[in-house]
Parts: sequence; structure tokens; C-alpha cells
Amino acid sequence: MKKVFNILLTTIMMIAFSTTVSAQEANTQKPSKKQRMSREQMAEMQAKHISRQLALDDATSQKFIETFSAYQKELWALRPHGKEKKNRAEMTDAEVEKAIKDQFDHSQKVLTLRQEYYKKYSKFLTAKQIQRVYDLEKQSMNRLSKRGPVNQRGKRNGGPRPNAGHPNAPSKGKRDGQFPHQPKPQKQ
Repeated sequence: MKKVFNILLTTIMMIAFSTTVSAQEANTQKPSKKQRMSREQMAEMQAKHISRQLALDDATSQKFIETFSAYQKELWALRPHGKEKKNRAEMTDAEVEKAIKDQFDHSQKVLTLRQEYYKKYSKFLTAKQIQRVYDLEKQSMNRLSKRGPVNQRGKRNGGPRPNAGHPNAPSKGKRDGQFPHQPKPQKQ
């Protein structure tokens, strides 16, 4: 009986150990939720999402994903690097004028890039599909901007609470069964 118990215990330990090791190997292959995706991964994921929304065939989808990813890389390259933003109240008139002209230059570069990629997209997408791409891209950017910036611990700051505005959502300041924006019933 003791021998059977030892064999059973050894078997259980071996299974538990092998499960732990395989789980650790799986974690090294896939990025965890706490790890941030690279810009390239995010662009590819966004391109795949847009491609699914447009219901593109495999060949067109592949062309779109490659073109969209290249567009995103060029767009990131246009962003200003390492420039400190001064408080506009502290800037001289000449500095403000230069900042405005720099914004015009940047906007023109982005417009030129968008026009260039419109020509590339039009080789394999219809005008309606391209407009849908722009709409989906804008929705995605709005969704990301609402989430707020990431703090040092990788958590997002700001943005609406889940279920905010829902009548059954928990609310701070709820009193006597009333929501804060509703007047308290008068006793007569």
C-alpha cells in the first residue's frame, strides 16, 4: 500500500512540475497583458482589424496590411522627437510664430503622406473602402485617446469609468436612492 502511495505521489508531482514548466515556456513565447505591444505590432493588429471590417479577400488583405503598416511607420517618423514643449505664456512672439509655422509644416507633411497613400490604396481598394479605412482608423485613435496616457506602472490614467452614465452603475454621492443630479424629494 505504501509503495502504491509513493508511486501515486511521484506521478502527481511530475505532472504538476511539467505543467508549471510548460506554462512558463508559453509565457516566454507570448507577450503577457502587462507587456506593451510595439508600435509595429499595434499597427499590424489595427490593419488586420480594419481588413476584417472591410471583408477583404486574402490577397487584398495582405496588400492592405503591408501598406497600412508602412503608412503608420512613415507617420510615426514625422512626429517631433525630443522637443520640449514650453508653456505658451512663457514664449516670446518669435517663438510662438516659429511654433505655429512648425505646426503648418508638420500638417503639410502629414497631408502629403495621406495623399501618397491614398494613391497606393486606390490601386487595390475602392473609394468607399478607403473612406471606411479612414473612419475605422479615426475610431481607433479616438478610442485610444479616451483611455488616457499610461503611467509608470503601465496603468492607464483618466478616461471614462466602465458603465459610467448607466442608471444601474455604482455612483459616488448616491443618497436616499437618488443620483446626485436628481433633486431630493421634498417632504410635505
